Amino acid sequence: MEEEEREEQVMSEVHLGCPPHLSGPYVSHFTVCLPATHCSDHLQTGVLSREMLSLSAPNRHPQKIQKISSTEQNDPESSYHPPLEDMSHEFFNMDEDGDLVLTRRKNPNNRCLNFGLTIQHNITSSLLEVGLQVWKAALVLTDFIFHKSFTSTDLNDVIAIDLGAGTGLVGIALARVAKTVFITDKGVHILDNCDTNTHLNSSLLKFQENSVRIRELDWKDSWPPNMAVNFPSRDRLPKSRYLWNPLEIEEAESATVLLAADVIYSDELTDSFFSMLEKLMSRGSEKVLYLALEKRYNFSLDELDVVANGYSYFRCFFDDGDHGKDNNGMLPRFLGKQIDLTVIPQYIKEYDRGKDLEMWKITYCRKLNVDNSASS
Repeated sequence: MEEEEREEQVMSEVHLGCPPHLSGPYVSHFTVCLPATHCSDHLQTGVLSREMLSLSAPNRHPQKIQKISSTEQNDPESSYHPPLEDMSHEFFNMDEDGDLVLTRRKNPNNRCLNFGLTIQHNITSSLLEVGLQVWKAALVLTDFIFHKSFTSTDLNDVIAIDLGAGTGLVGIALARVAKTVFITDKGVHILDNCDTNTHLNSSLLKFQENSVRIRELDWKDSWPPNMAVNFPSRDRLPKSRYLWNPLEIEEAESATVLLAADVIYSDELTDSFFSMLEKLMSRGSEKVLYLALEKRYNFSLDELDVVANGYSYFRCFFDDGDHGKDNNGMLPRFLGKQIDLTVIPQYIKEYDRGKDLEMWKITYCRKLNVDNSASS
C-alpha cells in the first residue's frame, strides 16, 4: 500500500497554470491585495493589528516594503502623508464632438495595498508527499489569517502551531504578527521546503526568522515527541535539525492557536490527527484550532452515489451544536463551529474558492473530559 502511495502522482488545482511535465521544485508568486474598502477604513480609524504592509514603489521596486503605523496615520502632526497619485501616465481624451472627457480622480485613500508571497513547491507529488504542493484549503486559511490580522489584534504576539503545514504558507503568513510559530510536518523533504519558504519570505513580510521553528511532528507518535537531546551526535540523521528541545516543548504547550489546512482526506489520517489534537489541547494553555478543508467526492459502490466519505468521518469527531452527545452517550471531546467564508475577503487572487472549501473553529472540552475521566 505504501509503495503505491509513493508511485501514484497527484496534482493540486492551484498548479494548473504551472509548466506541464516539470519535475522538481517550482516557485510561485501569490499576490495579496488588501481591498480598497479596507484601506480606507484602516486609514480613517487606525484599526491595525501590528503593521500594514504596502509596496513603497509599485512596479519599480516590488521588493521594498514600507511599514505604516496606525499612530502615524492618525496623528495630525505626523510627517506621514498618504501617497499622492501619479497622474503622469494619464492623457486628455476628447469625445466625437471634440469636448474634453474628464476622468474622475481616484481617492488616494482607496488605493489597494499589495504585497506578495513567494512559495517553492512541487507541481505534482506522491500521496505521501502532498505537503510539497500548495492546496486551496491552505490559501483560504491564509486569507483568514490575513483578515484577522488586518481587522483585529487577536493574533498579535500569539504562540501558534501549524499542523501538517505542507509548504509552510499558513504559518509564514501568521509569523507577521505572532510571537512564535511552530511549523510542523513529517518528512525531511517537506521540512526542508518549509525552511526554504521561510527564508524566501522573512524579509518581505518583516518577521524574524528565529520566531519560526520548523519541527517534525508525526501524529502517530506520542507527545512530547522525540527531542534532540535523546540522540547522540554520532547517531543524528539529516532531519535532526528539526527535532524539538525541552524549552520548545514547553513553549508549544503554551500555544493558544492551532492551524491546519487540507489534512482531512483519509480516515486513518483523520484518526491520527484528532489523536494528536487531543494530546496538544489537553495540555498547557487553552487552545483553538482553525481548520480549512476541501470536501473531496468519490463514487461509492455501497451507496451507488458520489459521496464525501472522508468529510463525513471528520464530522463524527466533534459536536457542531446539532447533537449534545456522541454515539456512546458521552459528552463530546471537541466542539466545532463552521466559519462563514463569505465574510472572509479573498486577499490571494491566484485561486478559485469554489463551493467545496470549508473552515471550522474547533475547541476542546477540557473540563468535561477531565470530569468524565475522574468519574469513570
